[in-house]
Amino acid sequence: MVDQSQSPVKDKNYNLVTVLQNLLQQSWHLQTYLEDAQNQNDTELAEWLSQLQQENLRAGERGKKLLHARLQQENG
Repeated sequence: MVDQSQSPVKDKNYNLVTVLQNLLQQSWHLQTYLEDAQNQNDTELAEWLSQLQQENLRAGERGKKLLHARLQQENG
């Protein structure tokens, strides 16, 4: 976790963008892990990783909508 006192930018939209980036990057990594589990026929792990990936993607989509609305509101 980033120490807020050391962050160069203290802005709620910057924080939202950072969280979005982390969610989507994690989803990308989870795809690799999911494929590894599938290739090794580990159904239990593959299902869990797939669920995590879907949760991250849903959260990312929600965050994108939130950011879009906030930026529109700020820009009139």
